[in-house]
Amino acid sequence: METNKTKFLKDGYIKIESLLSLSEVDGLRAIYDEILKDKVKTAHLRSDLAGATTNTNEKVERITQIMRPSSLVPELLKSSAYKKAEQWAKDLLGEDMELDFDMMINKAPKTNTPTPWHQDAAYWINMPDQRSASCWIALDKVFEENGCMWFIPKTEGKPILPHKNMPNGGALYCETDTSQAQSIPLPPGGCTFHDGHTLHFSQGNITDVQRRALILNFRPKKMIDYEREQGVDHTGERKQRN
Repeated sequence: METNKTKFLKDGYIKIESLLSLSEVDGLRAIYDEILKDKVKTAHLRSDLAGATTNTNEKVERITQIMRPSSLVPELLKSSAYKKAEQWAKDLLGEDMELDFDMMINKAPKTNTPTPWHQDAAYWINMPDQRSASCWIALDKVFEENGCMWFIPKTEGKPILPHKNMPNGGALYCETDTSQAQSIPLPPGGCTFHDGHTLHFSQGNITDVQRRALILNFRPKKMIDYEREQGVDHTGERKQRN
């Protein structure tokens, strides 16, 4: 039988039906919603991945990204979600894996704005050790109509594809063959892990409720130190080196 580690290394992603209990999910939702509604405290960490809208009266953020929510609520780092996800990352890729950064991505109701196909590594600086694992935790029931994750199984040796900015700003995207794409519905508390080279996408949210996701990104400790030396701390801006 194929193990989770074997599948992750081969395909670039795995699905875990239940990472967290419903009570653990409830605790995270309460923190998540408090952070999401505080536009003042999150201003320097917040963006809309959907980019600019042509409707000047439109005030709704369609795909709200908040980087490093644990810098605003440090107790998140001690939560079971972060501890369980880190242990999974270590089991998949080695004991030197640690949390690099976390983020929240919320798709507002009835905004119908997809997150385009991309590889996470397209956003990152080049590093000598390419190991990475992103844990995408569903805080709501997710399915195709509200924006569950889709993946294309990784091809060995496949490089980072050319990426472009969306015409209205916001997210990066690339063009690729999607004939092998697979959608990954999840219950609340379920998650996926994927590496930085794995192509993924999600449809827009056409439902009446929000789609909340918490993402924890792991990489080797030496590579986290390397990033910081280059001025990268994932707060949304690259800092100048001193």
